[in-house]
Amino acid sequence: MSARRTKFYLDKQNAKWMGVCAGIADYVGIDVLWVRIGAVIVTLAGGFPWTLIAYFLAAWMAEPKPTGLYADREDERFWQGVRTNPARSTRDVRSKFRDIDRRLSDIETFYTSRNTRLADEIESLR
Repeated sequence: MSARRTKFYLDKQNAKWMGVCAGIADYVGIDVLWVRIGAVIVTLAGGFPWTLIAYFLAAWMAEPKPTGLYADREDERFWQGVRTNPARSTRDVRSKFRDIDRRLSDIETFYTSRNTRLADEIESLR
């Protein structure tokens, strides 16, 4: 079974302690430094026992991120966008397909229309 790209994983490669903050940063697509700073601020601002409990629960329940989950950085950004806003991602993909369909339609029209110059070039290649 292949790994799901929309699931939360611990990021052990960028981990400082257990990989929870790095996993959260990977999941939402922000810099891990800001997640770590936010976790420390929430802990010091009065959430002391609960943030540690949540941290350890996340480390215990989540799986480590599989190697090769993303093909490249562009693939990683795409899936982070899907996780944060699926409707926008769907709209973007539909827009790209519409553009590709329009371009293919233009190519088809060009090749199927009566184009004497193109027909002469094809005949000269034979």
